[in-house]
Amino acid sequence: MKLRTHRHMTKEIIIHTDGACSGNGTDNAQGGWAAILTNDTKQLCISGGVPDTTNQRMELQAAIEGLKAVKNIDTPITLFTDSMYLINGCSKWLEKWKANDWKLSKGKPVKNVDLWQELDTIQSKLTVTYVWVKGHNGDPMNERADRLATKAIGQPNKRQVHTK
Repeated sequence: MKLRTHRHMTKEIIIHTDGACSGNGTDNAQGGWAAILTNDTKQLCISGGVPDTTNQRMELQAAIEGLKAVKNIDTPITLFTDSMYLINGCSKWLEKWKANDWKLSKGKPVKNVDLWQELDTIQSKLTVTYVWVKGHNGDPMNERADRLATKAIGQPNKRQVHTK
């Protein structure tokens, strides 16, 4: 399901994302991601689980899935995240990585390059503004995205669509 809008009716699409991981840094870590998409009239919540992953990958996956849900829309998008990894990656590092053939300044490969490349491809077709929100600090939409991402842990390869 995609969130479609009439371009003259919606001024902006808001996406709140979060990633979660149980056992982060261990061999059998299980992750979950969630994205809540809102426009003037609708709200779409999506989430999913991924096995053998990390928290950073789930933060990226949440942004990717949220943007995929609106990829054909010309409406500006504001994506809220509590991940400085995602914020810094998109605002500071991405262009440098691409110019350096997806390598860090010391020649090592970029971690999670598969997801960064996918995110770069998707966002290049959109107008996206990334905004950092402090996690676990009472922001209702961030808390909701966190609950959905946490609930998705252990549900590998199962994408869920939620209603309000």
